Amino acid sequence: MPGSRRKFIKDAVLTTGGLYLASKGFSANSYRRIMGANDRVNVGVIGFSDRFRSSLFPSFLNHNKELNFDMVAVSDLWNYRRNMGVDYIQSKMNNKITSCRNNEELYNLKNVDAVIISTADFQHALHTIEAVKAKCDAYIEKPFAETMADNRAALKAVKESKRIVQIGSQRRSGTNYLAANNFIRSGKFGNITMVELTWNVNQPGRWRRPDLVAKLRQEDTDWKRYLINRPFESWDPRKYLEYRLFWPYSSGMPGQWMSHQIDTVHWFTGLKHPRSVVANGGIYQWKDGRRNWDTTTAVFDYGPENDMNDGFQVVFMSRMHNGDENPSEIYYSVGGELNLITNKVSPKGGLTENHAKAMGMKANLLPDVSLTELAEKVVASANTGADILTSSHIRNWMECVRSRKETNAPVEAGYYHSIANIMTTAAARTGQKATFNEKRRK
Repeated sequence: MPGSRRKFIKDAVLTTGGLYLASKGFSANSYRRIMGANDRVNVGVIGFSDRFRSSLFPSFLNHNKELNFDMVAVSDLWNYRRNMGVDYIQSKMNNKITSCRNNEELYNLKNVDAVIISTADFQHALHTIEAVKAKCDAYIEKPFAETMADNRAALKAVKESKRIVQIGSQRRSGTNYLAANNFIRSGKFGNITMVELTWNVNQPGRWRRPDLVAKLRQEDTDWKRYLINRPFESWDPRKYLEYRLFWPYSSGMPGQWMSHQIDTVHWFTGLKHPRSVVANGGIYQWKDGRRNWDTTTAVFDYGPENDMNDGFQVVFMSRMHNGDENPSEIYYSVGGELNLITNKVSPKGGLTENHAKAMGMKANLLPDVSLTELAEKVVASANTGADILTSSHIRNWMECVRSRKETNAPVEAGYYHSIANIMTTAAARTGQKATFNEKRRK
């Protein structure tokens, strides 16, 4: 195979798009079709993951025929998953799927227009850079980045490329979330005073892959390429397959769960990131060699930076030893709450007449409003074979690849949720308050 792994990554991260394409012999005229309204869009898969198989691919199948999208190649470093991916996708698509040992081989095919990236958390940003440098549009699972260096580099590469990027923050395509965003931004909710986010499970096997770990041998994959820019560690199949348990391959709870929920805070308010974060927690129950906590509480200070709020606090709490995985997002104002479990706005906790009168104020009570009644109807096909949110989100990306319009979750959404995640990781690992310097982007 021409070129080395290090040279490929260095080219993708450090060079400008033009220099990179010229060095590889790529050009829009020579290898990239000018996309017409009826041209087929060829998609490559970067990482045949559980997430891809269970949700992203079924969502793709809900819409690919209507929108004329095809799937043509799979890149996965592990031969077992790579072969499984080829066989599985071929059985559903009824066309040949090219097997690629790595992303370089996939982009060298020169017939891939777009990619779906569902690799390890710490790889998402750099795999995005590779994609846009190869002139591919991309759907990227969250978290977008786990370090600010990767976050800044990926944002820059995407903005310079003009490619269509969708971050896998699928709440942004959910009709109830769209209704919540519209209600808050209309001013009807009033100033946000606090947000409570929780995500609790009781699953000892969450993020564990013991059967797969037993199958994986170092000679069947590419450990050095897997590590990309992380410090070298000796071969460990657990860090390859159970990476969500091990920093610096994943932040764990912040990257997996909080990134979804904190993104709604940024979306609903127009704020870009918290001013400060403190975090506490530990490994209290599942002492299985993991590095990432099984219990986390993080507290964020936001604003004031616009006329929608006077500043407020966000609390994120997550535990992995008691819970039914019913994530909670509750927004509070003086007049009541907006609850994204019940999908209702209500006067619960609002300022009643008795308490207001004592301070010479007027009562402030929100009306009872159903967010689902305010929501636009979901595309009918979106509820077949995949969760509604992901199916709607994949469809939005596919439509934007066609129209060249901005997606529901553009690269900035990933950049800003990553700042909050990275601040949380810094606070958790140092025991100090983490702040963000806007000017230095650190």
